Amino acid sequence: MTGPPWLPVFLATLMLVIAACSAGSLVISRLHRQPSEPATDMLHVLMGLAMAGMLESRLSAVPRAAWLAVFGPAAAWFAWQAIRERVRQHSAQSCWTHPAPHAVECAAMVYMLWPARPGGLDHALAMAGMSSAGPSPNPALALVLSLFMLGYILWTADQLTAAKLRGTTAAGKPLASATTVATAVSGGPADASAIAVLASRAAAFSKIAMAAAMAYMLIAMA
Repeated sequence: MTGPPWLPVFLATLMLVIAACSAGSLVISRLHRQPSEPATDMLHVLMGLAMAGMLESRLSAVPRAAWLAVFGPAAAWFAWQAIRERVRQHSAQSCWTHPAPHAVECAAMVYMLWPARPGGLDHALAMAGMSSAGPSPNPALALVLSLFMLGYILWTADQLTAAKLRGTTAAGKPLASATTVATAVSGGPADASAIAVLASRAAAFSKIAMAAAMAYMLIAMA
């Protein structure tokens, strides 16, 4: 499965956009001391750059071994955070902060970046730095990881919808009302809650787009 020839280029561009937005979110949250998910934003910056180079060889500037050295420990770190969260039962900390999916994403990156195998992404997507020699492919694992990504997309979309409904019914009116928009346009003080909601939605859409691109790449390897 290779898909249309323009799709890898489109996805690579989208990954760069997500990486840039995540980097901007890191800077803005630090400058304005706004609540954020720095670990998630940093992961999206790295994953966006890595996936863009994997999808489009001209964007590959970092050796595969270097990315493996990044995402291997990252998978272990997020897995440890997920275990700690489970033990301490802090899952209600944030509807967007869940280390377990990020651990799986990092593990999927390690799988895709591992020395290539026949029929892998080097064949399906002409990835940079992928040789044709290597161990046999494991389509079952690629399929399991891609199904997880699809499930993560549905879960994130459900959380996004639920958060929107909660915000809309919280005071009998939407969070970003006409008064809020008018205040922002006129240069008055911004509604912090509305900004936080917009930031959460942007982060959710980034997670959905990145998971979708990863699912496509994993299915191409299966």
